[in-house]
Formats: sequence, structure tokens, C-alpha cells
Amino acid sequence: MTEFKIAVIGLGYVGLPLARLFATKYPVVGYDINRNRISELMEGNDSTLEVESSQLQSVLVPDNPVASMLTKEEGGHSSGLFCTFDQGELRNCNIFIVTVPTPVDRNNRPDLTPLIMASETVGNVISSGSVVIYESTVYPGATEEDCIPVIERVSGLKFNRDFFAGYSPERINPGDKEHTVEKIQKVTSGSTPEVAELVDDLYRSVINAGTHRAPSIKVAEAAKVIENTQRDINIAFVNELAKIFNRMGIDTHDVLKAAGTKWNFLPFKPGLVGGHCIGVDPYYLAQKSQEYGYHPEIILAGRRINDGMGEYVASEVVKLMIKKGIPVKGAKVLMLGVTFKENCPDIRNTRAVDIYRELTEYGLEVTVYDPWANPREVLEEYGIPSIPVLPEKDGYNAIILAVAHRDFINLNLRELKKPETVIYDVKGILDVSIVDGRL
Repeated sequence: MTEFKIAVIGLGYVGLPLARLFATKYPVVGYDINRNRISELMEGNDSTLEVESSQLQSVLVPDNPVASMLTKEEGGHSSGLFCTFDQGELRNCNIFIVTVPTPVDRNNRPDLTPLIMASETVGNVISSGSVVIYESTVYPGATEEDCIPVIERVSGLKFNRDFFAGYSPERINPGDKEHTVEKIQKVTSGSTPEVAELVDDLYRSVINAGTHRAPSIKVAEAAKVIENTQRDINIAFVNELAKIFNRMGIDTHDVLKAAGTKWNFLPFKPGLVGGHCIGVDPYYLAQKSQEYGYHPEIILAGRRINDGMGEYVASEVVKLMIKKGIPVKGAKVLMLGVTFKENCPDIRNTRAVDIYRELTEYGLEVTVYDPWANPREVLEEYGIPSIPVLPEKDGYNAIILAVAHRDFINLNLRELKKPETVIYDVKGILDVSIVDGRL
């Protein structure tokens, strides 16, 4: 393959930063089925806030750079990013990188629908000699057993004869402006030794932190899924510790601070575990292990603990209200934050909504304030109203800091609370002198 002509399929939190990075050196066509998303990107704006407008605008080109190269048009682009919702624009690309989400359904079973649809898209446009690289987090075997057969069926091409595959798991941390894609070492793999080398060369050409070539696609898939499963289990452990120490009247954060003086103590903190990775990926590994006749105990136990933390927070708030003599039914609560993590507009699989739902079950009136979240998206996804501007009210019976947005750190809660107001700090960032409870 003499020239890389790259298509990135899925322009969300993972795909766009990657497409932008590759577009600094190669012609890149970014594809997404969301027409509104394509429109905003071609105007130089990213609503996920992962790519700065100046960075995006610096690589955008007004027409397909791959087509320009092929037709040798005067003034054609040797690099740059063109975004489209038209599958036809992907033809003549020879590298296809799939970066669509891999969620779970309401029963926590892996939902490969976006991945299968993306594979069908690739099958419609792929040509002989091309390489398709998956970045979406999956269980070991998904690339070769679930995705590749779809491409073969749609395209009529034969795997490892007419086209090839690679897997390079995404390593994007939404909202993190320090650990950006080019600064994180990338795991790579390929379906043949030659393709593994090609995929590694491709990523190494733009990833400053370097690459690690895994011996097989399955090893690379497994490496990704255990990264997040390990974090999930560790957070579940400290969440369980928080429940134990709260019963003992011991501040969990004080305990963790003291234990953290040992050089090899892992600095995990209690909290809500949501998002598109840590709160989802363990189910992919659990599902696959059960297909092989093994029931994973620690993995699923960690998931049960973490999935129950929203309910736990709500019950703790209600207990504190009762202790202060505050009538629960009809009480007014201000919940600060609804995104799945701080300083990020991403609401996918946020567990903050569990607090809201549990409190409303108790009969409380909950106002959700989050300057980062899109109220329309929150309402469409969860049926929960939210507001981007702090409401003007006389006070609340309870205030819950659910997400550690920087907007909340210096918020004057004393102006919002009544003398008997309960303040609960899920993230452990507020002044302990004004807090009634925290994880």
C-alpha cells in the first residue's frame, strides 16, 4: 500500500479526535449517519468539546481529499479532513477505521448493532487490498467472528485474501485535555503479520507516545476490555469500603488519604461509575466468558456494587433529611450535575440519573442543574428535565453534588441552603465544614 487514504466511520468522542489527528498527515474522509453532526463539524464546531475549533478548522477541507488525489485535480489536497453522511464519499479509501459506540441493552447484554451497521457500510464501499481497523471496545473475538463476516457478505470479498483487518482499541478520555489521543501509547494488531506491521506503522506515524504491537487481534481486544474492567473492580472495592466506613462513622476519604502514603497503594476513590467504557465494558467480557462456560464472579459483583451507588446515595440523603426533621415528601432537592464525568458534556450511561429517579420515588422534587449538559439530550435520553443556568430560589431542603464540574467547586452553597438543608457530596470535593454526608 503506497498511500494511506483513510476513512473514519463514526465521528463522536473517539472518531473525531482520531480523524483530526490523521488529517494532519493524510487525506481523511470522516463519515457519520448524523447529518446535524456533519453540518456542525464542517462549520468547524465540535459539540462534544473534544476538538478545539481552531484545531478542527485547521484540517478541514471543502471537498473529498481522496477524490482530489485520485483525479489529480489542480489544487487537490494531500491531507485534510472532509466530513460527510454520504457513503459514496468513502469509495477509493483503502484504510477504514471504525469508531462507533458499543453499548449494552437494558438487560446489560452487549449491543453490537452500531458495529454491525458500520461493518455493512464498510462492506458497501471496500475494495480489494483495503484494511479495516476496529477501535470500538468489544469482547475478544468480535472483530473476526462478528464483524468480518458482515463485510464478506456485503462486499463479496474474501477475508485475508481480498481485504484485511486490524484492531487498535480506542484510548480516549472524554474531557481530558492533557491525555489527548496522540499522547497515549496505542495498542495495534493485524490479521496477518504484514498487516500488523502496516497498522502499527500507520498509528506510529501520528502517535507521539508510540505503539505496542499485540501478537493477535484477540489479544488486543482482550487488553482493551480488561483495562476498564480492572478500574471498575477497583472502584467497586472502594465503594464497598465507603458503605462500611459510613456505618462506622469513619470518613472514607481520610482513610484513603492515610492508606495512600504507602508507595504501592492504588489511589481509587468512591463514586458513580457510568460512561461508555468503565460502566459498560465489563459486561462484554462477562458475556463472552459465559459463552465459554465460565461465570465471572468478581467482575459481576463489581458491576452490581457500582450500579447500585445511585440508589445508595439517594437513601443516604433521605436518612440525613429525616435526622434533621425535614419532611421527605415534597421536599425540594438541587442536584448538581448529570453528565457521566466532570467538565464534559457526555451523558452516555450516566449514573447520576439513578440518584434523580430514586429521589423522585421517595416523593422529592428534584431540580437538575448542569451547565455542561445539553438539556434536550438529557430529556430525550432519560426523560429528565435539566437546566444549564443556576435557578434563583430561596433555598433547598437538600443539595447533592453529583458531578465534580469546575463550575461547582467555587459555588457558594451557603447562599443556596437553609439552616437545616442537607448537603451531600458524592465526589468528595466540597469543604467538609458544610457537608452533612459524602461517599
